[in-house]
Amino acid sequence: MRFVLTLWALSLAWAQPPAAQPPVEDEQQVLRQALGEAGNSPVEFLRALEGHLKKFPKSTRRDEIERAILKSSIQAADRKRIIDYGERLLKKDRSDAPIMLAVAEALVEQGDKPSAQRAAVYAEQLVDNLKIAAKEKQGSAREQAKLLADLNESLAKADLVWARALDLQGQSAAAIEKAEASFRLDPDVETARFLGRGYAKLNRPADAVARFADAFALDSEDRDKIRQEMGEVYQKWKGSSTGLGDEVLKGFDRASKAGDVRRTALRQVDPNYGVEDPLDFTLSGLTNEKLHLKSLKGKVVVLDFWATWCGPCRAQQPLYEQVKERYKQNAKVVFLNLNTDEERAGVKPFLEANKWAKTVWFDDGLSNLLKVNSIPTTMIFNTRGELVSRMNGFIADRFVDMLAERIEQALVE
Repeated sequence: MRFVLTLWALSLAWAQPPAAQPPVEDEQQVLRQALGEAGNSPVEFLRALEGHLKKFPKSTRRDEIERAILKSSIQAADRKRIIDYGERLLKKDRSDAPIMLAVAEALVEQGDKPSAQRAAVYAEQLVDNLKIAAKEKQGSAREQAKLLADLNESLAKADLVWARALDLQGQSAAAIEKAEASFRLDPDVETARFLGRGYAKLNRPADAVARFADAFALDSEDRDKIRQEMGEVYQKWKGSSTGLGDEVLKGFDRASKAGDVRRTALRQVDPNYGVEDPLDFTLSGLTNEKLHLKSLKGKVVVLDFWATWCGPCRAQQPLYEQVKERYKQNAKVVFLNLNTDEERAGVKPFLEANKWAKTVWFDDGLSNLLKVNSIPTTMIFNTRGELVSRMNGFIADRFVDMLAERIEQALVE
């Protein structure tokens, strides 16, 4: 695979310039040739772009080329270029969170106090920007939960780089405070190790061991090194390693509890966050009523995934109603119409205009879990909650009998 050359070459493709502007056309040709000669080499790719900017300092695509250089520099962990090009771009736009985080992290990795001071400024502004952006975004419960999870992760990263910057400036207590804020938002092994070392430096061995134990519980690849750091602090504190195993177990308990707390908070926004069993889902209706699918345990559940824009769904609907009519007296069979439209406002008017039954539920992410890639799709769960049939699309002259046959089979399984 040719590095990211093809991607960047496409992203830097020029619109066909007017015939009266041959210099722009010349620049386009020069860039294409330079990128072609770079081959698969990341180093040559960066040189080609930088050489182009030197040759065409007033390029109308300068910002775009600088972004390409920055992204490639991040991939290559080129700290100097990340800082150089990142700060250039941030002078023009201070709202780009990924760039601001990358620059702050690169500055902290410089390890000197002036760089740390700049990193702290970026980190503080990043935290403010993230909070403002989160307030401006709206969406469904599922989108809001994802937004909250992403926000917490981003804020945690910003707080950690802020903590590292403060630590380099000798502000150990403030660094600990920021790192703890990061850990509360998103318990992470890197943050836990930073806290362990920070508490050890402040001669707080109990806190240091606790955070190293958290890191041990969270990490499955670097536990030998974490165990060594934790053991050294514990040995110095207690004079022996007796009781260290109990501290490790406490770390596992804390990690489990933190995960539960985080999931609970996100499920207050989206009850389906992190749910892996389809019949543990909670669906919302047209007037925000709720249906807990687990309440249907012991019944055959037929799910019909459709959308207002789907022509085949309209053709299938009267056939689906025929099957429902066959089983209307059978309380052991439940039919659920699951709408998959991203924009929900048009669903009720659609139902009224087409005179469809108004008992419709929104899929609320269930189609993603069940990997519904095309609609209409019909799924059948048996009385034990097992998925036993999946019908992608439909055969018009056979659909009614085919669906009924599969329901009958599910009833006797």
